[in-house]
Amino acid sequence: MSLHHVESVMGTTVSIDIVDSHDRSLVDELVAWFHEVDAVFSPYREQSPISRLGRGEIAPTDAEVSADVRDVLQRCGELCEESEGVFDVWSLPSPNGTRFDPCGYVKGWSVQRAGALLHARGVVDFCLNAGGDVLVGGREHGSVPWRVGIRHPEDPTSLALVVHGTGPFAVATSGAYERGAHIVDPRTGRAAHELASATVIGPDLADADAYATTLFVMGERGLLWLAERPGYSGCVITRDARIVATDQFNAFRAA
Repeated sequence: MSLHHVESVMGTTVSIDIVDSHDRSLVDELVAWFHEVDAVFSPYREQSPISRLGRGEIAPTDAEVSADVRDVLQRCGELCEESEGVFDVWSLPSPNGTRFDPCGYVKGWSVQRAGALLHARGVVDFCLNAGGDVLVGGREHGSVPWRVGIRHPEDPTSLALVVHGTGPFAVATSGAYERGAHIVDPRTGRAAHELASATVIGPDLADADAYATTLFVMGERGLLWLAERPGYSGCVITRDARIVATDQFNAFRAA
């Protein structure tokens, strides 16, 4: 028996698939975790710690700021340096009216943490999908590698390509799928528009999510930057429907 659950949370839909298990408490733990993340990190909640940080009402060093928030802020700072300011969560228009929005990292981070929770409970084979950002562990039913479809940027009913692999395996895609042209280049304050979508594969969904956002903003030349990130590979779909990928990414493409 396998478990399947779909939850609306964090402004998206999260699907949970656990292979060969009937322990519903696993699903309950993950659902509770995602709602906790939403309460703490949502920029749509006026009194969330993230909104209060953005307004300057509290500081990262304050005692009431959790270790999770400080960890996220630290990694986001590292990613800003790594990307030379392309991934800068302190220079983005936020739904709460501030210039602080870490959502480009938090969604992948929350799913990666959920995967760690499953591993700690002895679960090997699973798939977590948060609005198209996917983390898999082990193998799918029948002990075959997982297959993950990358949605076509212009047609929500079709796939642009399919990748496959055995977990731990993370796939993150950035584009104008769910929220329109919302990915902003923090260096200019304008929406990034060169690409239709950008997809990154790697071992950690938190970094893959951030790298996909960075790649989308950088444009096609960002593939050279991504190729220098050990363990990560990716592809972009251009506005004229070309698919351009790093050499390592092609090894994951399904026939």
